[in-house]
Amino acid sequence: MTEPVIAEKNAIFTDVEEGKTYFWCACGLSKSQPFCDGSHSTTDIKPVMYEATTSRKIAFCGCKHSKMAPLCDGSHNKL
Repeated sequence: MTEPVIAEKNAIFTDVEEGKTYFWCACGLSKSQPFCDGSHSTTDIKPVMYEATTSRKIAFCGCKHSKMAPLCDGSHNKL
């Protein structure tokens, strides 16, 4: 399996809208962090779907090592 690239060593805070579906970049290669832009096509890593149940600010994982993907769990503090 391909290892993800660390896009950022912190959370990426992003506003999400209730009822919308988002695809979080799990590979770290996207130029549209934290969201997928198709760059994973050169890897075996697939994006993770996130469905917003409320409109609010979300802390998406930027380091790509969260155990709660796509949300940040603080794993970047151990890298």
